[in-house]
Amino acid sequence: MKKRNLQIIMGLIFMFTASMGFARDFIIFSIVQDLPMGYQEEVVNKNFYVNIGSEQGVAEGTTLDVYRTISRRDPYKRKTRYKYNIKIGELEVLHTEKDTAIATLKELNAGKDLKVYDIGNFMVGDRVNVKVK
Repeated sequence: MKKRNLQIIMGLIFMFTASMGFARDFIIFSIVQDLPMGYQEEVVNKNFYVNIGSEQGVAEGTTLDVYRTISRRDPYKRKTRYKYNIKIGELEVLHTEKDTAIATLKELNAGKDLKVYDIGNFMVGDRVNVKVK
């Protein structure tokens, strides 16, 4: 009987461990930018480092959609939490490795809806996906 219980437990552990390997979020894990010097009309270049690369089909010139998950709790229904996945812009890949890439800003959805994003630019932890045309 103990052997059977051990087999069931091992089977459950394998199922949970194997399922974690299939679902993977690709995110911005680092941002590096030039130091602003305060000149008028100065362009501050930024590089965004993402954990998606050539192994996932990303190449130089690939466009990546950037999404932010915003979570809000409904104050009228207890314990009801809603998650919104909002596209905040696009990145263009400059360089790619096996499982990482370096990208630069292509488009930022800013303007009247900027308040929704909390922070008006891309940030570490934003999710990225390959843009599907």
